[in-house]
Amino acid sequence: MASRYENNDIHKLNDGRQVYRSKIYPNIPLRDDDLYIVTQTGDRLDTIAHQFYGDQSLWWIVATANNIHKVSFTVPDGTTLRIPKNYIDILNQFKK
Repeated sequence: MASRYENNDIHKLNDGRQVYRSKIYPNIPLRDDDLYIVTQTGDRLDTIAHQFYGDQSLWWIVATANNIHKVSFTVPDGTTLRIPKNYIDILNQFKK
């Protein structure tokens, strides 16, 4: 499972704790091969990522592609979501 923190820098605080620095996710431009789905009751970003990418930790790709910035993983019923098919390219861009 890919960790979204894998490439984040670690910052040491004055009290000795280590925290991850914020990471700016890559822009995910529209593509002709993007999929679009309409959510149903119980749909969550992590389960959608697992359904389309085989990895629930890639929920942030779905969230970023749809400008979802709230903490909750749940998505209101009837929401149209864009699912980028080129997630490998997105992960490679993110690692740069």
